[in-house]
Amino acid sequence: MKRIAFYGGSFDPLHNGHLTIARALSKEFELDEFIFIPAFHAPHKKDKKPTSAFHRFAMIALATNDEPQIKVSQMELDVPERPYTVETLTRLKNELPDAQIFFVMGADSWAEITTWREWEKVLTLVNIIVVTRPDYEIGFSHVTDEIRERIVDLREATNKSAIRNPQSAIYITDAVQIDVSATEIRQKIKENAEDWRENVPSTVAAYIEKYELYKKSGSPAPH
Repeated sequence: MKRIAFYGGSFDPLHNGHLTIARALSKEFELDEFIFIPAFHAPHKKDKKPTSAFHRFAMIALATNDEPQIKVSQMELDVPERPYTVETLTRLKNELPDAQIFFVMGADSWAEITTWREWEKVLTLVNIIVVTRPDYEIGFSHVTDEIRERIVDLREATNKSAIRNPQSAIYITDAVQIDVSATEIRQKIKENAEDWRENVPSTVAAYIEKYELYKKSGSPAPH
């Protein structure tokens, strides 16, 4: 059975932390493919305007061009009127009936999961991988007892064998110990700081500079 992980988010911009997650999880979960899904606009963050989907997709494509196992999907960009994760995962299950699907989210997404549309269904449709951050306390009290019963904490060595479990589960992993923030990167660029480039792939840095992204409150729209 093919094992495929999907990582949804704004990726505004894609940074080294995102790529490190893709590489580390591909190894830990023995994945056949790791696929980024840039959101057209995260529906639960209506007060925040991301950079255009065109630019964010392009940056991921450039950064992953030399890594055949890591890809980028435009599925949410093709149907911007249906951007909710529950719809995306339902579509993936229908299109990949023979695959074991994993959906990746960060610790911040896990903390606010109850604000997502049909969040309990999201957590039961496929396998979930929650990636912790350094010095960030992961909580479980905000989810139901039924959801908590499906949590497998891979930070405990005795649970490592559960990765091959064919039953869907929610895996908590500390496989990636890197704390890079897209928000901080955007702020550094806006303030003309010089050290932001070390936090993104060189291809992404070149793209940001070429199209002068994040320099102002709004980014140039693609033509």
